[in-house]
Formats: sequence, C-alpha cells, structure tokens
Amino acid sequence: MRLPTLLTQLLCAAHAAALTLTVTPSASAGNASSPLLYGFMFEDINYSGDGGLHGQLLRNNNFQGTSGNTIATAWGSVNASIRVDASVPLSTALPASLRIDVAAGAAAPVGVTNAGYWGVPVAVDTYAFYFWVRGAYAGPATVALVGAAGAGTVYAAKTVQVASTAGAWSYVETTFACAAAAPDANNVLRLTFDGAALAGGGLNVGLPQLFPTTYKKRYNGLKPDIAGVLEDVGASFLRFPGGNNLEGSSPATRWKWNETVGPVHLRPGRQGDWGYPNTDALGLHEYFHWCTDMSLEPVLGVWAGLSLGGGIVTGAALQPYITDVLHELEYITGAASTPYGALRAANGRTEPWPLTYVEIGNEDQYNGGLDSYGARFTAFHAAISAAFPALTIIASTDRGLPSPPPAGTWVDIHHYATPDAFVALHTEFDTWPRSLPVLVGEYAVTRTNAGATAWWPSMQAACAEAVYMLGLERNSDVVRMAAYAPLLERLDHQQWVPDLVQFSSLPADLTRSTSYYVQLLFARNRGTHVLPVAADAARGPVYWVASVDAAGAAGGAGGAAGTYYVKLANYGAAAASVTVRLAGATAGTLTLLSAPAPTSNNQPGAPLATPVATSVQGLGAFTVALPAWAVAVLADGVQDGVRLWGGWRGGRGGYGSAVRGERAQVNVLAGSWPRLTVRTLSPSDHTRDEAYPRRYAGLRAPAFGTTRR
Repeated sequence: MRLPTLLTQLLCAAHAAALTLTVTPSASAGNASSPLLYGFMFEDINYSGDGGLHGQLLRNNNFQGTSGNTIATAWGSVNASIRVDASVPLSTALPASLRIDVAAGAAAPVGVTNAGYWGVPVAVDTYAFYFWVRGAYAGPATVALVGAAGAGTVYAAKTVQVASTAGAWSYVETTFACAAAAPDANNVLRLTFDGAALAGGGLNVGLPQLFPTTYKKRYNGLKPDIAGVLEDVGASFLRFPGGNNLEGSSPATRWKWNETVGPVHLRPGRQGDWGYPNTDALGLHEYFHWCTDMSLEPVLGVWAGLSLGGGIVTGAALQPYITDVLHELEYITGAASTPYGALRAANGRTEPWPLTYVEIGNEDQYNGGLDSYGARFTAFHAAISAAFPALTIIASTDRGLPSPPPAGTWVDIHHYATPDAFVALHTEFDTWPRSLPVLVGEYAVTRTNAGATAWWPSMQAACAEAVYMLGLERNSDVVRMAAYAPLLERLDHQQWVPDLVQFSSLPADLTRSTSYYVQLLFARNRGTHVLPVAADAARGPVYWVASVDAAGAAGGAGGAAGTYYVKLANYGAAAASVTVRLAGATAGTLTLLSAPAPTSNNQPGAPLATPVATSVQGLGAFTVALPAWAVAVLADGVQDGVRLWGGWRGGRGGYGSAVRGERAQVNVLAGSWPRLTVRTLSPSDHTRDEAYPRRYAGLRAPAFGTTRR
C-alpha cells in the first residue's frame, strides 16, 4: 500500500502510538443514526441578526429599542440640523421618525448620513434602497455610498425624483449599481435633498433601508457572504429564535412572534436580551425562508412563562400565553382558510410552513424557573398536543419534568465547559434511556483547561468538541439533534465568546473558526447507521465512530448509497498511527484538520487550521497518521465499480472527489470557498503560528463552567 506524501511525512516525524480499528461492513448493522444530527442554533446575540446575517446595512434606522436609539447613534447631518421627531410617527409600530430642519437661505444639498453597523460595506454589487418621506417637497433625492475619510470618495450614487406632502408619508424605492469596492469599511450612506427647495423648512424621513444583493435574492433577505458560509456546513436544522433572546427581561418584553411578521414598517422591534435593540426585520417569515433556502428543519422555540429578569408566569395567568402559542402555530401551519393562516396569507405566504418540532421555553432550569417548569411544560404540552398532535414537543431541560414525561417528549441539554470536560462527556449518552430523545441545543468550549477565557475556538477546543460529537454520533439513535452555539460573532461588538463564525463590516474579516470546520466535516460526512468497530485499544486519546449511508440520503451534501465514513479525533499531545480496516476498500480520501499547536486558532486574515484532503490507497486497510490535536474523516464509496474513499460528492464544488492514481492535496482556503487549490506538499505547510493581535477587546466572558447565564 502506498501512503500519500503528507501521511509519510507525519509518520516519520515522531514516534506515534498505534491503534487498529476494524469496521464491520454492513448496509444496516448498528444503530440507526438521526438524519438531523448536526444543525444550527440562532439567536440575535453579538449583533448576529441586525448588523450581521440580516442583509439591511443601516444601524438605528428607525430608533427602536430603549438603548442606543438616539440621533447620536450612527446618524450624521449634511448642511442641516437633525433630530428624532416623536410628533410625526411613521406608523403605530414605529412612533418616531428622523426630522431634517433646513436653515433659511440654504442652497447646498441637505440631508443625513448613516454609518451603518460600524461601517457600511461597499462592494461591486447592486444595492436596493428604500425609505419613507413626509413634507412639502418636490425635487431630487440622491442616495450615495461615500467614504467617510478625507474628501469622501463617492463609490456609487443614484438620484430619484420625490414628490411628497406634509399630510402623509410617501414611499420611495430605488436600486443602484456600485462599480468599485471600497478598501475598508469606513463608509457611510448619504441621503440628500435640494437645500434651496427646503430652505426655512424641512422634512421627515422614516425607516431608510439599504440592502446588497441578498442570499437567494430574497426581499428583506440575508447577507450572501455570511449565509454562504453557513450553507457550506451542510446542516440539517435551525433552532430559533433563541436562546435567551426568546425570553425577554420581563414577560412584556419577550420575543413576540406577531410583532415580527408583516411589512417591516409595521414591526415595532424590541430591546433585545443582549443589550442592544432588535428591529425584528429578521422575523418569523425570514427564519422560515432561511430554513427553506438551506434545507433546514425548523425547530421553533416558544415562550413558556420564564423571563430573564425573574418574572415567572404560572397557573391560570399562563393561559393567554398558551393561547398565543396556539395562534402562532396556526399562523405557521394552518390552512389559509383558518383565521391565523389567513393572516399568514395576507402577509405573502399562502401555503403553510412545514413545522415538526416545537421547544417549550429555553433553559427553564435557571432564573428560578425549575420549580414551576413541570407544571408550565405540562400545560403547554397538553394544549399543543391536543390542537397539533403531529408536532414533536421538546422540553427546554431534562430536569423538573413529570415522571415519566409525556410520551414522545424530547429534552434539550446545554453544555459550556473546558476541553477536558467535553472529552469526559464523550460517553454521556451511552446509558441514556432510549425512550427519551435528546436535542443538545447548545454546546461549546468556552474556557481553556486552565480556566482562561477562550476568546477564539482553538484547535484543542475544536478537537475536544469533536470527541464529544463522536459520542453524540455513536448515540445518534437517541441524540437526534445537536448545535454549536453561539453561531455568529460581530468582531468588536460581542456579548459572548467564542463563536462559530466571526465577521465585521469588512468582508475580509469573515472567518471560519476551527470549530466551524469540525462542524462542517461532521455534517457533510455522515451515514444512516452507526457501525460496530472492533479496536485493539481503549478510547483515548484517539476517539472514533464509523457509519454507513445505506440509502444515499445522509451526509450534508447527499452521499452515495453504500458510502462508509470513519471519523477520528486525537485529543493528545503526541501523534497517533491509526489503521482502519474495511474489507473491500482500495482507495479514497482522508480529510484532515490540524494546526501547529493546541492553542492555534483562525483569526481574520490568519487561519491556521483548514481542512486538507489527501487521496489514499490500500487493500482493505488504510494507515492514517493523526497529528496531535487533530480531527480526520475517511469516507468510502463506490465509483465506476471501484470502491473509493470519496467525501462530499454532490456538495458545493464537488469537494474531495478523489482521482485514481493521483496524490493530490486539496486545501480548502478560508475566504475562498468553494474554490479549491490543488498543489503538492511542502515542509513549510502548517508551520505558521505567528501571534495575531487581538483587535477585539471588551468582550464579556461567560462564567467558568456555567451555561449562558
């Protein structure tokens, strides 16, 4: 058997512990594995919704929430005075607007600027701009993308004619092309009017919105770059809208589904639970569009009486909130002939949304909620199951429930811990009762083993998470879903670290973490059944799982029938030699994630760990050299009648499809997915571990060993 150059180098580099794994080849032996195992948990934290995934680029665009909603946030004036005007509401939902007062004798253009979410990204693209205007004015309105420094480079501009009156709001929309990208994010949107026509008077502007071309070109859609990075994972479900952001600081300030639907100017927004306003432009419809566009199973969280400020609603007082959830479920799943289904249709969606999973509350074991959760859960469960018997209902904790829980109930378990703690949880579900399915709704390494804040996901952290995920996959007959959390982090303005993907208003800052690549490798390489594996040594520091795709329906990219997958993680400081035996296998692909050191991480412009795919050959056996703190995947299938290790066939760009007879390394370059670079190996690979300046300070670290509270 010939080993690829990379594996030969690694085997020669250090004395490695040896392990032999023998996989039982079978189309159906072992536990059936959940087809929904790997997915996303999303809540608006770290400006991950507004200012993040949601496409709208202007911050504080109609003064929503209770903090940071003054004229000083993001707004600037152009040859005029500006203020928040509560006397001229845009709608009952948005009781204020932006007033532009113009001095007598004005002649130059007058208006406003908005600096976006710490900068407006300017790219070669077509932008859409919408706004409302009110005031006696007939003349031009010019929208421009302008550099904020120096003389102010104008990257794009468009002038439209406006005819508005003082007695009513007029709606204006336009699109404009930008032919040049800005070198940085220090840009503003500028909206100006004819100063001479407004001299001595003024006008009001309401809810200006600026969008790039959105993901799937949806109206009020998602940013395509961040959405594309998420799509690449190959996830299977989306849990939304939280998370803590579901709960509110009081019952009155909880996330309210009916205030996130309909036209955006009729959505009041709210003060989010992570310290900044939520516009709720990313609302219920937008979440379901996200699920549709990425083929994600929706997992809907509903408020269950617990708020973060300690307000708990119980007993008879809970009934209006139960009724509200029933209305929400009818809105989502009811026919257009039902009252709330008709409202959904009026808001643009005639057909019901598909929904199977509903979670009652979020982390109800905290904030004094545990004592009452059993009764609250029972009340919600009884009402929901009676009205919607096809729904699967998930409890937000495994504690405080009736014994036994109602038939068919799932439970949600969350873990935030150190790397060593996650490795210790590898066997958490080995003896779990199979009658109680599990959603691991949130997990991540948040501290180093020494107790320090994990500012970025390190290679050691990602490896520990992989070890935990191997345990989840081995038990994926009962662990039905699992999601790393939080999902997204806006650099410089976080409330929680670490996170799966980092971004800013500078496109080049979009960063796939080490943990991101583990999620991607596991989601895109999974079978329908977990297979028995015979090992000549106990688990640790090397851990493993093997599976087979018996139907060609598993694997995030849609694997081929008969594909075998073997996943490995080396949670140790020494390299390990692993021989994988699978009768009939002759060639294939090893995909390896490793880094120069356990502390190595991926930061903007400096990724130290990205997956490397290498073709391998053998006669029923493959010897893999696992570097320290490494994660690897082998995938075996049939191509042209010959058994072939071939990962991710059918995925974006056909990643990892091996060519017989070649010894190619495929390096997935961060920031350039799905373009692939095929090159030979050099000794300098994986030797870079230079310090990267931590530009992003002021983060609030989670308490050691606790959940997100």
